[in-house]
Amino acid sequence: MTSHPAHPRPSRARRPARSLAALLPLAAVLIAATGCSSKGADQLDAACAVVLDGSGSGSAARGFDAKAKLDATIVPFMKEQRCRSLAYAPITSSSKASPCRANDVDLDPATESTDDVEAIRHEARVRAVRAAHTMLDCASRTDGGSDVLGGIARAAETLGPGDGRRALLVISDFEQYDPEFALTAKSIATPEARTKSIDTLMRSRGVPPLTGMDVFPVGYGMNRKAKPSAYEPFDAFWTEILTKRGKARVHDAYRR
Repeated sequence: MTSHPAHPRPSRARRPARSLAALLPLAAVLIAATGCSSKGADQLDAACAVVLDGSGSGSAARGFDAKAKLDATIVPFMKEQRCRSLAYAPITSSSKASPCRANDVDLDPATESTDDVEAIRHEARVRAVRAAHTMLDCASRTDGGSDVLGGIARAAETLGPGDGRRALLVISDFEQYDPEFALTAKSIATPEARTKSIDTLMRSRGVPPLTGMDVFPVGYGMNRKAKPSAYEPFDAFWTEILTKRGKARVHDAYRR
């Protein structure tokens, strides 16, 4: 009988190479699943808005100077609050009905692994500041008046409930003065007067949807601070609206 040579046994040295080759497609899938974005854990997480007071009290001549306060606070706000987007609302005589508009700015655009993420975000913040100035200029050209509550409500409604944090920068002295309501010394002089005034506002306009929102006032009550008798009822009025009824968290980080 003719003998046949035994079939060669598979080389053990080749097995690891085969295993590695089998793993390469899986590795490619895992890389694809993570995407090419370089954001990762550094992804920005807050939906933000800025409310800009275009009333006469916001002018430099009146001492408030909304433009200077905007320039001093808008970039620190966007960075420190980790804003992924920025929306805009004006304060005019009728803030909700105001024709002033500015498109939301995406502050955290999608990036590739080779992109300079910080440079791209910086460019987005530059666009956001430019849009804020456009909004303030428009609000300043209106017919006067200061519907602070309407501006805050408009911004809050723009952000919506959403997921994650919501942060609102309000550049205003908070002197509510519109065709239907004036924040006078008499209207807030006593707890009873304040309750009546707040009830009047809430009944006609509703409570702004601020639940869980972080609100950062800039210029809040600045023309009243020199007199405790003027500032304290003013502060009690807005505290009732923003924190007790609106359920917002109010912070002092950018007050000036």
